[in-house]
Amino acid sequence: MENSKELRSWLDNLELPHPLVIAGPCSAETEEQVLNTAHELKDSDVSYYRAGIWKPRTRPGNFEGVGAIGLKWLQKVKEETGLQTATEVANRTHVDLALEHGVDLLWIGARSTVSPFIVQEIADALEGTDKVVLIKNPVNPDLSLWLGAVERLHSANIKKLGVIHRGFSTYQKTKYRNIPEWQIAIELQSRFPDLPLINDPSHITGKRDMVFDVSQTALDLNFDGLMIETHIDPDNAWSDAAQQVTPSVLKQMFKDLKMRKETDEEAEYNANLANLRAQIDVIDNKLIEILGDRMKVSDGIGELKKQRNVAVLQTNRWNSILGKMILEGEQHGLSEEFVLRMFKAIHQESINHQEKIINA
Repeated sequence: MENSKELRSWLDNLELPHPLVIAGPCSAETEEQVLNTAHELKDSDVSYYRAGIWKPRTRPGNFEGVGAIGLKWLQKVKEETGLQTATEVANRTHVDLALEHGVDLLWIGARSTVSPFIVQEIADALEGTDKVVLIKNPVNPDLSLWLGAVERLHSANIKKLGVIHRGFSTYQKTKYRNIPEWQIAIELQSRFPDLPLINDPSHITGKRDMVFDVSQTALDLNFDGLMIETHIDPDNAWSDAAQQVTPSVLKQMFKDLKMRKETDEEAEYNANLANLRAQIDVIDNKLIEILGDRMKVSDGIGELKKQRNVAVLQTNRWNSILGKMILEGEQHGLSEEFVLRMFKAIHQESINHQEKIINA
């Protein structure tokens, strides 16, 4: 993507005074639900009204969308409210039907991004279209796979492209439905700064009371917009009820969120500083999570030592680790003094954990 600046033109041409907002229900359920939600959002900051027509589910038996009839409801949304419409597509048939019904923005879901075959089929179906096409990150944290999907669509002469960061699956139990892995989005942003980057806090959090905080972090990291699932009656939604907010909550969010303004040198400095500090915050939080995981492993070692009546301190093992980490630190620009101080503190905390277990 040598001429990546062209990818940004569709977003710049919107001339929005605020970040791009894509909002609407996880799933189109009934015509009344789709239209009522849209009417509640028509006088807000929403640029595109989203609704899932086909819903790829992890396991069969769950609600998988109303199908093509929902596209007629989206047509009515545009006629009655003037909002542009958006939906997910996962194959050529979906693309053809969405184009036939005048959908303005199409996105490729995380489960589809993982398959180059599916992405290529969609790219072939969309070749030369003037529609906006956004690609969600793959289910697993794989930046190359994500960028590969963008490249396939770009090669199909699709000019209005962007990506959606919706978090990544993990086997670990965390407070998120899909862990953000912000560093992957930051890496993408640094490599392709002109590729529009949208955040999906609904799928990252899985909980409506966390959507605001993740949205603010995304804006601090200079994301171009947000996709937030919004439902007229979220508690009774047919899919992903816990992560959807009401239109009134969404409107209040955009009053409370701190938006960045770049009108002069001072504002640009503050914006750049806020972005770098947000990156530091992301890394610091990740460090705490990793250290917490390390101490859980130390607890397991403590349990084994207790069973075998083995001493907590293993000097040879400790010296081996320390020497290795000093060399690793040098490769990452870290001084020997810093690595020593850091790992001595970590080692002492591990000893404290193990002694507590052995003496319990």
